[in-house]
Amino acid sequence: MSRRTLIASALVAAACFAAAVAIPTRASAGSQTAVESVFPAAGELNVRSVPVRKTPSPNGHVIKVMHQFRPDYRRQEMLAVRKTVGSDGRVWYRVSIPMRPNGTYGWIPAYTVSLKPTHGQIVVDLRRRTIDVYRFGRRKWHAIVAVGAPGRETPVGHYFVAARFVPYHDPFLGVFALETSAYSKLTEWPGGGVVGIHGTDEPQLLGQAVSHGCVRVSNTTAAALRRLAPLGTPIWIKK
Repeated sequence: MSRRTLIASALVAAACFAAAVAIPTRASAGSQTAVESVFPAAGELNVRSVPVRKTPSPNGHVIKVMHQFRPDYRRQEMLAVRKTVGSDGRVWYRVSIPMRPNGTYGWIPAYTVSLKPTHGQIVVDLRRRTIDVYRFGRRKWHAIVAVGAPGRETPVGHYFVAARFVPYHDPFLGVFALETSAYSKLTEWPGGGVVGIHGTDEPQLLGQAVSHGCVRVSNTTAAALRRLAPLGTPIWIKK
């Protein structure tokens, strides 16, 4: 075999290898990502971005495009509530979309996200102004909270823990804070009106309707949430 033939063969082999490696992440993700059957389930995206569609179909109307990383560079958390087989024969998940209006849901292909069943729930009762935290079906925490003032009411509905953080030099938010997937009536509030569940430096206001839509808790309760409410934890805010 001539030197030219050897070089040509090597180039062809390299090209074939590169093509194999570059075969769409869609195919590899589809074969490697386990399909979850227990809901609700939460997890992170496997792809850089995914359009959330109105129906479980590649041709469905796009409601919103979700990205693997949020504007604050945190990984995007997703919460799925059920699955179905789409028009393309693939499994799709119905997911909660953090956006206005609250309570918006859509569909994404199962291969785009890695999910695990959630094991807890946060229940906020606006009328009683209480919070209860459950793990594996058992109540682990109960406390008094402050909720949104008239005209700035905390929104009712089903949401999830979208982010967790320790406030930096901000005693107003207490020792720990959860960002929820809910939005308040105030678009100018941080994050475009994102509702938080956070500690407070004014515990004397607990039990009252005084916030801008957030749920304020004692710093003791905030510390408990840090232990008991991981990312993706479902949240039910009820009247």
